Amino acid sequence: MKLQRAMATVAGMTAISRVLGFLRDILTAVVLGAGPIADVFVVALKLPNFFRRITAEGAFSVSFVPLYSEAMEKEGREAADRFAGNAMVVMFWGLLAFTVFIIAFMPGVISLIAPGFHKDPARFEMAVTLSRITFPYLLMMSIASLMGGVLNAHNRFAPFAAAPIFFNLALIALLLFAWFFKASAALALAWGVLIAGILQFVFLFFYIKREGIALPLGRPRFDERTKRLFKLMGPGAIGAGIVQINLFADMIIGSFLAAGSISYLYYADRLNQLPLSTVGIAVGVALLPMLSRALGAGKKDEAHNLFNRALEITLFLGLPAAVGLFVLAHPIIDTLFQHGNFTKEAANKTAFVLQGYVVGLPAYIGVKVFSSVFWSQQDTLTPVKVAAISALANIALALSLIPFFGVAGIALSTGIIGWLQIYLLYRPLKGHEVAHFDARFKSSLPKIVLSSTTMGGVLFGLSLLLESWLHGGGLLQGAALGILIFIGMVIYGACIFGTGALSVADVKGAFRKTKDVDTNDVQIETPQ
Repeated sequence: MKLQRAMATVAGMTAISRVLGFLRDILTAVVLGAGPIADVFVVALKLPNFFRRITAEGAFSVSFVPLYSEAMEKEGREAADRFAGNAMVVMFWGLLAFTVFIIAFMPGVISLIAPGFHKDPARFEMAVTLSRITFPYLLMMSIASLMGGVLNAHNRFAPFAAAPIFFNLALIALLLFAWFFKASAALALAWGVLIAGILQFVFLFFYIKREGIALPLGRPRFDERTKRLFKLMGPGAIGAGIVQINLFADMIIGSFLAAGSISYLYYADRLNQLPLSTVGIAVGVALLPMLSRALGAGKKDEAHNLFNRALEITLFLGLPAAVGLFVLAHPIIDTLFQHGNFTKEAANKTAFVLQGYVVGLPAYIGVKVFSSVFWSQQDTLTPVKVAAISALANIALALSLIPFFGVAGIALSTGIIGWLQIYLLYRPLKGHEVAHFDARFKSSLPKIVLSSTTMGGVLFGLSLLLESWLHGGGLLQGAALGILIFIGMVIYGACIFGTGALSVADVKGAFRKTKDVDTNDVQIETPQ
């Protein structure tokens, strides 16, 4: 089935990027630790990403891809490419003006997103300087995301999925440069973010040209389809903005806690993002254009099957990942980050934060599936309402939990609210012709839950037996953790096949190219 192959392509590229991301985070933790300088870089990194997720992966992507796919289906490729080229010009000039404005008023921006920094003038000034360097990344990545959306609509998923690899390679290179020449690591990382944006733009532009996709560039025109794009982006931008404001609320709250709290949240979230991004991004990127085309062509049975198989895959991969990360949080954080300036206390606090985050890991992956149903039908308003309610609930719950759990309360609140978001998205879809559960999903659900909990129980028992090895440091610690992860995979696999949740035929069939796949089917490739 082409959904699985597309997801495998995206997930594979994302996994490579995340592995490099872990190497980058380990080096950053060794050099910067989890103190005030690390907090400053996290703020400078999150600022352009805040807007990028609104203008790129967020509101723009979910609005642009269905419209571009619709234009191809109804008017042909040339009309779709004209629309994309015009959207690129409008986006470029708008974001260029916005970027210049934010850089000019950066001190005020930092005062809003990290008000706790004012009690340390040196940290505040450094945050302003680094953020001015990183912010143009927004412009480069937003244009790159448009090109990636075009490629995805043409079933060329690998290039856009591979682009983040350049981000991590650039930051690793600049970090090693700073380490070797004893330069400022935080400053080097900030320049690395900007260079990474340029590299990703050039990489995707190359693939656009390679595929023979023409994006005509001229004077901006607000034709009917462009107006429709911005009309759809309005609610989407608000929704994506609410989500990002919610994330910044965590950072604002963390800035008032002990130094290092923002770093604990950052490092824990990076681990949480490994399965969330690998599976969640794969689902969102692959499912949205396919669902849009199926609904546009009136193929409701195909759309229904796409929804259920996507939900089944997210649960199949996301639930065991959440259980494994929760049970092994402390040895994982110790092994990866407790080196150099990253202390034992920092590792313990980061592990507790990680456990809070992964409570909601399967839910946040599932949100991608439910949201895609609304987006594919060009309904960007309903997810906005859900995001607004979830954001307010998350802030209130975080403030309530901090007195009991400290900084980990922020993460636990985020995890719990993920399940609220799932419920709020599912409720308006009850009785929907596409988004209802089929017999196969209903049969697989309890089997996946049983397999995941069995794996978790075994890992918990073994972690107690190997406790001295898992926290002893050195190669023995890494080997013990690796053995536990391997055993967990074997146990889960045995349970999945034993319960019948998955069969060998399912695995073979998911990636077999059949004769009924036409030339528009997904083409898997690895960029040279």
